[in-house]
Amino acid sequence: MSKFELKLPRMGESVAEATLTTWLKEIGETIELDEPIFEIATDKVDSEVPSEVEGVLVEKLFEVDDVIKVGQTVAIIETDSQHIATTSETSDTQQESSNPAPETVAAVAERVEVAKKTVSEPVSKPLDTTSSERFYSPLVKNIARQEGISLAQLDTIAGTGKEGRVTKNDILAYVENGHHQPAPPVKPVEEIKAPEPIATTVKENPVSETTSSETTSADVNGEVIQMSRMGKLIAKHMVDSVSTSAHVQSFIEVDVTNVVNWRNKVKNEFEKREGEKLTFTPIFMEAVAKALKKYPMMNISVDGDTVIKKKNINLGMAAALPDGNLIVPVIKNADQLNMVGMAKVVNDLANRARENKLKPDEVKDGTYTVTNVGTFGSVFGTPIINQPQVGILALGAIRKIPSVIETEEGDFIGIRSKMYLSHSYDHRVVNGALGSMFVKAVADYLEGWDTERDV
Repeated sequence: MSKFELKLPRMGESVAEATLTTWLKEIGETIELDEPIFEIATDKVDSEVPSEVEGVLVEKLFEVDDVIKVGQTVAIIETDSQHIATTSETSDTQQESSNPAPETVAAVAERVEVAKKTVSEPVSKPLDTTSSERFYSPLVKNIARQEGISLAQLDTIAGTGKEGRVTKNDILAYVENGHHQPAPPVKPVEEIKAPEPIATTVKENPVSETTSSETTSADVNGEVIQMSRMGKLIAKHMVDSVSTSAHVQSFIEVDVTNVVNWRNKVKNEFEKREGEKLTFTPIFMEAVAKALKKYPMMNISVDGDTVIKKKNINLGMAAALPDGNLIVPVIKNADQLNMVGMAKVVNDLANRARENKLKPDEVKDGTYTVTNVGTFGSVFGTPIINQPQVGILALGAIRKIPSVIETEEGDFIGIRSKMYLSHSYDHRVVNGALGSMFVKAVADYLEGWDTERDV
């Protein structure tokens, strides 16, 4: 038997670390080649890390919520490799140290006695952190309990982990630097009192009382659901965007009858030839890419008091995940793709997004975003800008409606396929004229669609 070190692989040029979110295997379980061992999360995507060998998981070097750097060993797998490490060198080393100094013998004996005493004592309860507003991993709580660190002391430790979490290194450094004094013996419950200023503040603040009452009511009358890690990131990103950009919207109705008729005519032949479905999304993406080429000042970002004009047109495509969250894979250099290439990229990114198989580099460097709210039946919406971009386009549902058709012989009523485009843009750098002309360019391109076009 030999041991293989499973390291955190490189996930993209810009990714240096990731957070371990779930262990998929337990110690002692058999592992197949390419079988997922654990899940990790970056600030962009969540993904599984597969095993590079077959064997048995014998050691986990990190706990859930620990931050791991690329290249660090995460797990030890025992394999049937023939490269068996000999123990002769270890034996020789042990023989060399077979005559230790008397001081060493005494120290070892003392440690053995302490260990025996510890084992014989009943296991104490884990540190209760329910009253704290911070999250602590099981590993951190166990270390705090073993070192006699109280919850009040734990709350004073500055965390270097994700979202300010206290990591294993943080709490060990706290102990090693001598900042910690063992917690005094636990006093009877009646002697433990909250500091007077805090108690007084709570009594005098009716808002606090209301919040507490509402929380208790929710616990009793409803189900309390914790937000997922991705949900928290999305929530923060959306709030930051609204507080950063001055959001303004422009709406325009588009007659997409020619687009609908053309797609219905070519979609079956396209699928037989390319092995891909032709949806409306690549058609809309092509229209947006052409409009960005015509109005490059929509393809920008803001950095303080400066504007960065992007060279590449990288379209973000908002995709819904099975758990209800959203992710935005990016179509790189979208203006350089023909319809076949656009359809293949759109389908590939959408499928891998649903399967949680996107790479971190595939959800970064977007310059403009498109979201299809019509998928869920919405006629139009007011999407929030995906920072640091300055615009986002929402595609409404396509509906058949009666419409006035102008001809040389006069006007008449006919059935047309129509939809709304909703354009949100950053009014700090995009004025109403540019925002409206851009979405009008998208509409003109779709309404002027060539129904005889080859694909």
